[in-house]
Amino acid sequence: MENSTIVPKSSLDFLTQLKENNNKPWFETNKPKYLIELNHIENFAGALLHELSKTDVLETASGKKSVYRIYRDIRFSKDKTPFKTFWGGSYTRATKERRGGYYFHIEAGNSFFAGGFWGPNAADLKRIRTEFAHDTEPMQKILSSKSFVSNFGTLQGEQLKTAPKGFDVNHEAIDLLRYKQFLVIKRFTDDEVLSPNFLEQALETFKNMRPFFDYMSEVLTTDINGASVL
Repeated sequence: MENSTIVPKSSLDFLTQLKENNNKPWFETNKPKYLIELNHIENFAGALLHELSKTDVLETASGKKSVYRIYRDIRFSKDKTPFKTFWGGSYTRATKERRGGYYFHIEAGNSFFAGGFWGPNAADLKRIRTEFAHDTEPMQKILSSKSFVSNFGTLQGEQLKTAPKGFDVNHEAIDLLRYKQFLVIKRFTDDEVLSPNFLEQALETFKNMRPFFDYMSEVLTTDINGASVL
């Protein structure tokens, strides 16, 4: 029986070959190989979804549904290569009560698992900043926790160069207030990706995002007085 809990070396090797031959004729010739590797990745994503669903509620229906298309949208891009050279996908948390999303990116020499808030709308961003300005301690406690630092290092994402409108540039939480995105990222070596316990490592990475997700979800579903806005 096929082992759905591993990423085989052939799946990384295919990406390396695709990077060197990023054109439609090569891809068409090698499509049978692509479909075999896609199946491996979908199986791995399905196994990870199954395990993650034991501790979180997700609306992503299957591993297959979580994996992104390999075809690039080149309409507005200067880079006209037709194919992505990584396996990527995401899991969506269910209902308005659970915010944040899980993302995986598997690529030779550049694999990482991430989570958070890629493009918060203006209202959500203002609500997050208002909370940080009001009381920065809960977030600082999460960011300085042993599990957060050992997994993710620091909070990542785009930041403003100055203070956001309506906030004091000298505020004690100015470093947090400048964020426009709130991302946590853990990188993996190829050896780690190909190891038999990678599924376990991936699952632990996602589970370690939960204190951050739970706090941000609480902020985004309440007003400044802590009353539900749902």
